[in-house]
Amino acid sequence: MKVVDQITNDLRTDVTWNRVGTITARGARALPLGTKHYLLDKVPIVGWLPKYNLRWIVNDVIAGLTLGLLLIPQSLSYAKIATIPVEYGLQSSWLPATLYTFMGSTKDLSTGPTSLIGLMTSNAVSSLKPQGYSPQAIASAVAMCMGIMGMAIGFLNLGFLLEFISEPILAGFITAVALTIGLGQVSALLGEENVTASHAAGQIRQILRQLPQANGYACAVGFAGLLFLVLLEQSGKRWANQKTMLSRTIWFFSITRAFMCLLLFTGVSYAVNKHRGKHTLFDIVQLKYSGISAPEVPSATLIGKAFPGAIPAFIGGILEHVAIARAFGVKNNYVSDQTQEVTYFGVINFVNSFFHSMGVGGAMSRTSVNSMCKVKSPLSGLVTTAVILVCIFKLSGALYWIPKATLSAIIITVSPAIRYRLASARDRNVERMRRNNRVPKFALADTFADLHNHFRQLHRSSGLPESSTGSGRHRSRTSCKPLRPNLQRLAANTVDLISSAMLAFWVCFFTTTYEGLAAAVGFNIIYVLLRQVFKPITQVGSTDQQKLSELQQSTLSASGLPDTLPDDVRIFRFHESFFFPNAYRLKTAILETIQTHHAPAYSTLHGAEAERNWSVHGERRVARLRKKAGIVDPSTLPPISIVVLDFTKVNHMDATAISHLHSLLKELRLYAGPGVEVRFVGVSKTIRERFERARFTLHDDPWLATDQDDTWTENVPRAYRNLSVAVQAPRRRSSAVLVEKNEKMEHIEEV
Repeated sequence: MKVVDQITNDLRTDVTWNRVGTITARGARALPLGTKHYLLDKVPIVGWLPKYNLRWIVNDVIAGLTLGLLLIPQSLSYAKIATIPVEYGLQSSWLPATLYTFMGSTKDLSTGPTSLIGLMTSNAVSSLKPQGYSPQAIASAVAMCMGIMGMAIGFLNLGFLLEFISEPILAGFITAVALTIGLGQVSALLGEENVTASHAAGQIRQILRQLPQANGYACAVGFAGLLFLVLLEQSGKRWANQKTMLSRTIWFFSITRAFMCLLLFTGVSYAVNKHRGKHTLFDIVQLKYSGISAPEVPSATLIGKAFPGAIPAFIGGILEHVAIARAFGVKNNYVSDQTQEVTYFGVINFVNSFFHSMGVGGAMSRTSVNSMCKVKSPLSGLVTTAVILVCIFKLSGALYWIPKATLSAIIITVSPAIRYRLASARDRNVERMRRNNRVPKFALADTFADLHNHFRQLHRSSGLPESSTGSGRHRSRTSCKPLRPNLQRLAANTVDLISSAMLAFWVCFFTTTYEGLAAAVGFNIIYVLLRQVFKPITQVGSTDQQKLSELQQSTLSASGLPDTLPDDVRIFRFHESFFFPNAYRLKTAILETIQTHHAPAYSTLHGAEAERNWSVHGERRVARLRKKAGIVDPSTLPPISIVVLDFTKVNHMDATAISHLHSLLKELRLYAGPGVEVRFVGVSKTIRERFERARFTLHDDPWLATDQDDTWTENVPRAYRNLSVAVQAPRRRSSAVLVEKNEKMEHIEEV
């Protein structure tokens, strides 16, 4: 019975179990209503369809038809990037638009095969195809893995995890992907064969080596297609803003230029190759397609093998998808639901994988066209699906004659839609889209432009002037020293930006996109951990106040601190959470600072070297620190009576940190005597709860406590409202620490 009573008491008094009980009770009360809202959020059409205005149907039909015509050549091209039969690109395109009608949270986003997912899929195909699996089976396994990951994050409302991939990593990764995709199509554009390198550097070498064997007919078709696409694009830009019928016609041909190019050169190919049998003038896709395949579950063994390769495909695809949805939501004045977009991304890839389909996601170029068509709702997706189904069942025979060089030309001019920076969901790039009313053109050039913009923003945020006036001599005297902390912050931010972006770019360029993404993410994890560990602690004493800049002095004055601190007071300000990676280092830094600038209380323990016959490493280190600080005569150092720990920025603390805090108090009293006071400032409710659970005694300001007469004589750490109160509050009465000298010395020697 005693055991049962003990367990019952623990459950009743334990903070963690009490919190679990509170959260469980709160969740039980909110479950019915929360379930209703959750289900409605997963099917947004329930909310907007009853409010649908029938006058919008014209805009939605036009947008759906336009996207269908654009999706046909793009789906074939992106299947070519994925190195699967091109018919499976069409197979991947008919369902996403319809499902997005029911589950989409934006009106503009167009989903389907993308060049980025195609490239990630091709890496998985190249690694697993030698094991005997067909390319389309590998692609569907990758899509199912992407779907499983997306549904897990979406249905559990874990969309915030996407923010852990930093903006510089995405800039470098997407730039490398765009460059790799473009280089991968040059061989088909030139009619070259056996260009099999998996990274950009190897592709360049093989393309140049095989240049004498290039097919002239393929070059003619490919470069003519490039010229045709560029002319239509530039014509559309020139006449887009005019209101005449001719300008509208040119604009329509411009936004459907990929379909027009496919139609034109497929006709040319049919005309010159139809009587040549297998000996065509240039390579054609030879598409043989007769409807939608019966659903089939991908092999469980293959799914397990494809899962590692699906991770970068999922990361790249979902980040591109969410960023495009967010950017066009800002542009067109509505709010997208990031978690719902992740849910849709998972569901569509999971369902699509049963039809031998490659992974799908949001595409920048098609979404931009959809927005320019003034689409009013996701209902346009039904029209897009209808166009794709007509192509699959009625026009597949004509697709047999499509030149591979034409698909490569379409990829080279359209795939720079990946040029769209995933980071462009930020206000800066959305603003650029609004001003130019177009998508940036080349990924590599965009990266350097983005880097330049980053530098300018970091320059402003660091407090450095854009320009200065006056003589160079005057500037060096007045601005160099005060701006040193800002320069350090600018340098740190610049290193973060360049190292992450360039690491992702160059590793992808010389190896594979898998390794590039993994290396950059790994670097960022290490960078964050090291930043947590080595973030310096700020300390202020009476001598340090004189060295502060005017801005720092005014900041401290605003907090209510006196102009001059007492010699026996020192303030330590934490800038990060206090937990296991940095607990020992911060404790050591506090102790060494006190030992450097303040005299010990007992010479027998911290006295001269000659008074002891054991290790004197600590004394030698303190001597070096004092020499570095310019302290010539240690006998003039003041004692330490009050240590103020500013916890304002500490929002997390663990058991390791509390253990080191106990050790800090113990070592402080050994060095400065049992009368030294430790005062805390800015202790949050969460940190107080941590203290209570660890039985770390922390009393409030005795002048605010009702029982101050009973607690004021106890030498325990105390919490104060702010730095001013902590520094200027009356000190503990000396009678409270009066003990016999012999007892005090015995206590020190025992320790």
